[in-house]
Amino acid sequence: MSDRGPYTYVTVTMQPDEAPCLVVSFYTADLHIRAGVIDGRRPYFTVSSDEADVWISTTGGGQVTGADLRTARLIFDAAARYLADCERLHIHQSAQDATDAA
Repeated sequence: MSDRGPYTYVTVTMQPDEAPCLVVSFYTADLHIRAGVIDGRRPYFTVSSDEADVWISTTGGGQVTGADLRTARLIFDAAARYLADCERLHIHQSAQDATDAA
């Protein structure tokens, strides 16, 4: 297991005649998570660190569509799975650390 400190990894790949590909990977607990509504009509969700920001909002900044609702549900479901995995692994790792210390 790596003892590497927290970091954010950002890459952009650009190929001729192709759309750019942006990858943002957060490997830090030092994140800022926000959600809100802009101008009372455009919901947004952000994840950011000191190195990068990721903003998610409605399609084209217009009205909330069925596709926007599906995306929001996928984000919610993925966040719930991430929380459950973090809780499970934290409990397991804490128990293992206690066993190793004994």
